Amino acid sequence: MLNLGTLAQTGVFFKIHIQYIQTMKSFARLSTLTVLFIISACGTNVNSVARTDGAIADQTQKHPKNVILMIGDGMGVTQVSSGIYRNKSLNVERINNVGFSKTSSSAELITDSAAGATAFSIGEKTYNGAIGVDKDGKPKETLLELLGSDGYSTGLIATCAITHATPASFFAHELKRSMQNEIAADMVNAPVNLFIGGGKKYFENRVDSKKSPFDDRNIIKELEGKGFSFINTLDALETTSGKVGYFLADGHPESILKGRDDILPRSIAPSIRHLQKESDKGFFLVVEGSQIDWGGHENDSEYIITEMIDFDKAIGKALDFAEKDGNTLIVITADHETGGYSLRSKDNDYNQIEGAFTTGGHTGAMVPVFAYGPGSEAFRGIYNNNEIYTKIRQALGR
Repeated sequence: MLNLGTLAQTGVFFKIHIQYIQTMKSFARLSTLTVLFIISACGTNVNSVARTDGAIADQTQKHPKNVILMIGDGMGVTQVSSGIYRNKSLNVERINNVGFSKTSSSAELITDSAAGATAFSIGEKTYNGAIGVDKDGKPKETLLELLGSDGYSTGLIATCAITHATPASFFAHELKRSMQNEIAADMVNAPVNLFIGGGKKYFENRVDSKKSPFDDRNIIKELEGKGFSFINTLDALETTSGKVGYFLADGHPESILKGRDDILPRSIAPSIRHLQKESDKGFFLVVEGSQIDWGGHENDSEYIITEMIDFDKAIGKALDFAEKDGNTLIVITADHETGGYSLRSKDNDYNQIEGAFTTGGHTGAMVPVFAYGPGSEAFRGIYNNNEIYTKIRQALGR
């Protein structure tokens, strides 16, 4: 609450307010002017108006044309901190609008990646293992489907199989994350313009598994019938038009520690250029640094740090584009934290730190949200993970 005595010290508010009282014919009009003066004193844009819900809506606020949602799987505050200590700085430090997301699923205090990503994609909390369905198992339109059907070009990039929980939650609708053959088949009718990731074995020569029955469908052929081209290098992306798929591995790509190159950061700029060519309306791109999570599950600090830095390099490429473009909202967050990761002093030496873990699974810790670009102010504060969906839609004016 503002102190009117403090405002009166300027001389302006007091003089105008007294003069206005003398000329007002109704208390309602007096209240309106007082509110407007308070808003102005707070530095709010003069084009702002009071909404019926008490919030302030800026009529001149710019809506982004493009949205890049970047998900560091298993990335908590400590995972980010570990990258900063190793690298001296990270690209996320270029971002001022920071919040925290509460990650619980609909039925569990601790979420898995499927429920966490589905909360982002459909705007509702759901049960662990759910892919693009609500807590009752009902398929719900995802944000990618909503925007894709409205003329946006859409893309998915991941350092895991493209059928894995997080990327799958944006284009597929299955009761269980383990149904990767079925998830791959869902790609056929999804409005996806570009995908880069592993998991080729779920699209052709589909092998039998205990969790998903064998069939003789060739999803790659079906996708080619829908206009897809499949490439083997990023360079080919620059000269290929239309829908594009790029498989990085038959299963999951290797980790950085085991030889994966910097394909994630290198893919950002050409993917953006491709999506821009595919639609004048705008694009929606989902990028996952998938294996930060796996380092947490393995209680391997070096695994976490190398994947964190790789993901942050991709963040840097996205920020470089957004800074020049001026029309792109970037949201960076995590589905959950993994490992109960901490950075403790080594041998009680406060100038040395080492990673330590409390679990080999996920935790219920809140995770950071970093936002840059038009509409990014809405991502400050503490809120539930499904509200990220709502905030993105509101930023787009949808």
